[in-house]
Amino acid sequence: MDLTAIELEVIEICKIVGGFIRTEAQAFDRSRIEFKQGFNNLVSYVDKEAEQHLVQQLRKIIPDSGFIAEEGTGSASANGYNWIIDPLDGTTNFMHGLPPYAISVALAKENQTLIGVVYEITKEECFHAHLNSAAFCNKTEIKVSPVSDLQESLLATGFPYYHLDKKDVYLDIIKLFLEKTHGIRRLGSASVDLAYVACGRMDGFFEYNLNAWDVAAGAFIVQQAGGHVTDFSGGNNFLHGGEIIAAGAIHPEMLEIIHQHWYS
Repeated sequence: MDLTAIELEVIEICKIVGGFIRTEAQAFDRSRIEFKQGFNNLVSYVDKEAEQHLVQQLRKIIPDSGFIAEEGTGSASANGYNWIIDPLDGTTNFMHGLPPYAISVALAKENQTLIGVVYEITKEECFHAHLNSAAFCNKTEIKVSPVSDLQESLLATGFPYYHLDKKDVYLDIIKLFLEKTHGIRRLGSASVDLAYVACGRMDGFFEYNLNAWDVAAGAFIVQQAGGHVTDFSGGNNFLHGGEIIAAGAIHPEMLEIIHQHWYS
């Protein structure tokens, strides 16, 4: 399988669908907003149509591949290959006319991610990598931040929409990081947070209650850019376990703080 060629095809598909989303943003009809699992978890016709476009085109690349997608596209894989996609990561930002928002596409074979593409639509930046390759933003190679001291870092996080039983513990962790870093940013798109860690704009990212389609592509790009990605216990169940820490050299410090308080 030529991963380089497939990666280029995926990038082109994301740019085309990103163009559709960009056009819709200019005259978005907020009356067509729907709600998922609560009043603050939103979806629009743009998410759904973008997913349809992505699935239609990605299916042509690898016939009989399966899909794990946010807006309900799900099909069994006949060959072990699965596309993990979020057609519009940052829907709330999009609906309010705020950046960033992105398309996130990963290709996996069984438990191995092979390709990751995150296309940030508002800046037209494409973060991408394939197995055994470097990571890139458009055509420029990227690396995670070399910052090794938490006190010199800038972090990103997000706030969960549901399963809020641990929100107080999570807020305590945020307070600790606010005291120990240059600050925390909440951009509203986990895939973009991860892409920004991969290129060194952010030094680290952590969040819980995320889904596979939120993190699959971005986490893989972080790894290919030289970073570390784990769940809150330091294990590898970040794709389906709902917890993720992604960073460069400060990962051990972040993990120590989160682990100590999350499991206390």
